[in-house]
Amino acid sequence: MDYYRIPRNELGAGAKIPISIFESADEVFRAAALDMIDTIEARNARGERTVLICPVGPVGHYPVFVREVNARRINLANVRFINMDEYLADPSTWIDISDRLSFRGFMRRTVYDRLDPALAMPESQRVFPDPRDPDAIGRLITEFGGVDGCYGGIGITGHVAFNEPDESPVAVSSEEFAERRTRVLRISPETRAVNAVGELGGAIERMPEWCITVGMKEILSAKKIRLYCFRDWHRAAVRRAAYGDISARFPVTLLQKHPDARITVTGNVAEPAY
Repeated sequence: MDYYRIPRNELGAGAKIPISIFESADEVFRAAALDMIDTIEARNARGERTVLICPVGPVGHYPVFVREVNARRINLANVRFINMDEYLADPSTWIDISDRLSFRGFMRRTVYDRLDPALAMPESQRVFPDPRDPDAIGRLITEFGGVDGCYGGIGITGHVAFNEPDESPVAVSSEEFAERRTRVLRISPETRAVNAVGELGGAIERMPEWCITVGMKEILSAKKIRLYCFRDWHRAAVRRAAYGDISARFPVTLLQKHPDARITVTGNVAEPAY
């Protein structure tokens, strides 16, 4: 695990997932927003649909995205957003959209309600995985013609979306894990703890125990994958993602086989983990 000690000036050299470094979180978020916008504008210019898998975490790029769309008058009528995941109250029910933790509520308040209505995509094109019909995501991706870009971050356990590591007694191969589709999952204790610190001041008992997540199969099907990391603890996660062995025990490592994946980090994340 010497990769945890890679110094900033060497980070990215020999990495199995390319790494870009910006000094500040603002620069990272702006890069994310502009990547989304560039993808949409290029496909709009060709009269093509755009399908993006989008996160609620990171979220710092959304104000930039909204501002640029409104300022540039970018028409989103031909754009589909598939959100990565959502918390569940139980294995078959979304948490209420009014809950402060709801990703559906966040997207409505922070993105859709702030876009100029003349530019925003119709509600039918604002998609969340549904625990009552998880397979709908795969069907929609086929109907839409594939995923043009996937944007997200890296969780403390190496999860992308809520694709938590496989901890079953019988080891699951990375190839098997890569085939897992949209599904309901119990959230790991580590992820609940980190999210409770970030969202609820540490009130871990308030954190949902269940989620629905877009699967690694759908994520890996995207033409490009862009991950953005800015927290201090991302130092280890990024290094393991880019230099560690491919394993279902740290799912983001599966992106090492993707033809167009990239991790963008801030200056603090570029520093050695320890």
